[in-house]
Amino acid sequence: MAEPLLDVRDLATVFHTPEGTIRAVDGVDLALQGGEVLGIVGESGCGKSITALSILRLIPTPPGEITSGSVRFRGSDLLGMSDAKMRHIRGNRISMIFQEPMTSLNPVFRVGEQISEAIRLHQGLPAAQARDKALEMLAAVGIPGPRQRAQFFPHQLSGGMRQRVMIAMAFSCNPEILIADEPTTALDVTIQAQILELMQQLRQQMNSAVIFITHNLGIVAENAHRVLVMYTGKVVEEADVASLFREPLHPYTQGLLNSLPRKGQQKRDRMLTAIPGVVPSPFALPSGCSFRDRCPLFEEGLCDREVPPLLEVPPLLEVRPANRVRCWVRQRG
Repeated sequence: MAEPLLDVRDLATVFHTPEGTIRAVDGVDLALQGGEVLGIVGESGCGKSITALSILRLIPTPPGEITSGSVRFRGSDLLGMSDAKMRHIRGNRISMIFQEPMTSLNPVFRVGEQISEAIRLHQGLPAAQARDKALEMLAAVGIPGPRQRAQFFPHQLSGGMRQRVMIAMAFSCNPEILIADEPTTALDVTIQAQILELMQQLRQQMNSAVIFITHNLGIVAENAHRVLVMYTGKVVEEADVASLFREPLHPYTQGLLNSLPRKGQQKRDRMLTAIPGVVPSPFALPSGCSFRDRCPLFEEGLCDREVPPLLEVPPLLEVRPANRVRCWVRQRG
């Protein structure tokens, strides 16, 4: 296999608070090939977004701190890069679409100005050419009347339109990697489908790799090639998308999938299966496997002994690549 476009190893990020230190990202490994779509899923607070922000060195310091690991992009370690070189990477070769565009777009500048500014900074184009490229991108993301809409302030646009502006900005410099952090969460299902289709078209046109962060497993099933499942800052399962849905191995992954409504489900069977318990406090994680108190496979003396490693487990039902799973019971077979 070719060398990954992005190779993250043993990434750890902590936050220092008056109550103690939180390990928000705890030893995450991640490899992304050129043109690949990697989905990262898990409950709120599991470390998905902090992983993405750590990759781009956007963690606020203090209280946050990247304490270990490496993030190699085309062989260069981003964590050891100077601030000036990192600014050239962000928004240019690696772009990010944030969950809520109103927190990312500047409310006092017109949207066309914000896109053209990014193009000028990263591509070095004259102002007139940057404005033309901004209008071209607004048209590419399906905004009607792009010349008129470019003069709008963010608050004058709908949520779907603002998200299209963010996509136009993210793709304006032809990034090699796009990180999309729950870009459709606040949108209704019709607009959500349009946004996802638009991102897919632009990704294919520019041959960009994508890290798609979401809690929506349906989006992952339709758009991703591989999936990382995260829980309490750790990757608990990694698999190609087809085998993850056919044969999930980690009990947490199984719980997430069992909580989904099923096509053709009868009215009397509409009660969804919930994962018991709650996510443990980051200040008091249990010993051993952090999922142990919610796990139907828990074995005393095994699961509470120490944190399980992330290891390959051969398939049970079909011929496919081995999933990597962080579970003592599954690794024992």
